[in-house]
Amino acid sequence: MEYVDRHDLRARTWVAEAIRTVEADANRSCDTHLHVFPLPVHWGVNLYLKDESVHPTGSLKHRLARSLFLYGLANGWIVPSTTIVEASSGSTAVSEAYFARLIGLPFIAVMPASTSPEKIALIEFYGGKCHLVEDPTAIYEESHRLAAETGGHFMDQFTYAERATDWRGNNNIAESIFSQMAMEPAPEPTWIVVGAGTGGTSSTIGRYIRYRRYNTRLAVVDPEGSAFYDSWIADDATVTAPGSRIEGIGRPRVEPSFLPQVIDRMIRVPDALSIAAMRWTREITGRDVGGSTGTNVAAAVHLIREMRAAGESGSVVTLICDGGERYRGTYADDAWLAARGLDLAPHLADLKAFLTE
Repeated sequence: MEYVDRHDLRARTWVAEAIRTVEADANRSCDTHLHVFPLPVHWGVNLYLKDESVHPTGSLKHRLARSLFLYGLANGWIVPSTTIVEASSGSTAVSEAYFARLIGLPFIAVMPASTSPEKIALIEFYGGKCHLVEDPTAIYEESHRLAAETGGHFMDQFTYAERATDWRGNNNIAESIFSQMAMEPAPEPTWIVVGAGTGGTSSTIGRYIRYRRYNTRLAVVDPEGSAFYDSWIADDATVTAPGSRIEGIGRPRVEPSFLPQVIDRMIRVPDALSIAAMRWTREITGRDVGGSTGTNVAAAVHLIREMRAAGESGSVVTLICDGGERYRGTYADDAWLAARGLDLAPHLADLKAFLTE
C-alpha cells in the first residue's frame, strides 16, 4: 500500500483559527444601514441608500475582502507564511490590509500611482505596503511577479469576486437589501443600482434576484474611461479602455468576475456628473460620500425620472460605497477638478432642479 499524507496539523490549526478570526469580525458587526433619500412624497417613488461606508474599513470592499480571505483560507492558498498580494486602486487593498493584519500576514497592494494619498495612508495604517505602478494596466502582471517573488498568494479580486461570495444568501449584500426592504411601501425594488469594479457585487445581486424569483431589475453604472459599458453594448469581452477617474469602479478591461448576463441595463455616467452627484448627495442628506456613490446616485436619478414619466411608483436602491473623506485632495478639491476640465455647474443645477420637477 502506498500513500502520500500532506496533512500538516500545525498549518491546519492555524487556518482554522484564521477562519474563526475573520468570521468573528463579521459577527462583531451589525448589518449596514439603509437610509431613505428625501424625495417628494407625492411622487410615489422612494430612493434608498445602503450605507456600506460604516464597515470597519469604511467601504463596500470590506465584504469582498472578507469573502476573498475565507475563500483563500478554505482553498489552502493562504497558510501561516503567506504574503498576501492584491491589485487594487484603493478600497479593496485597505480592507485586505486590515484582514491580513488581523491574521498576522504581510500585505502588498499593487496599484496605479494616481491612487489618492488618503487611500495609500489607510493601507499603510493597517500595516500594508504600497507598490505603485505608472501604467494601470501593469498591475496584474506586477502582482503575479510579486506573489511569485515572495512565495505569496495573489488574491486576484478581479477573477474571484464573483465566486468567493455565496450568491444564494448567507447574509450577502443582496439578501441584506431585500430583508431591510421588507417593511417599506414598495418592498421589492423596481431597480437596484450598483457600479462595477470587479463585477462581484453586480454578479451577487443579479444572481440572487433570479434565484429568489424577484422582478427587480439590476442597473449597473459605469464611469467614463471604463470598458464595461462598451463591452456590454457590443457583447464583446475583449473591449479595452483607458481606465476610470472614479476610484473603485470602472476598469480598463473586462474583468473575469463581470457577468453581463445577470444585468438588465447599463448606464454610462460622465465624471463631472458623478462628482456633482457626490456633492449634491452630501448637501441633501448630510452624508459625506465618495465619487462612486455619486455615480450610483446620478443613475438612480435618471431611472426615477423614467419611472415618473411612465407613471410608475416603486422603489430604487443603491449603495453608499465609501466616504468622501478619502477624496479631499481630488473630487472635493475645486483646483483638482479645474485642472482636469471638469465643470460641475450644469450637473449641479440639473440635480437641484430634479427635486422640484
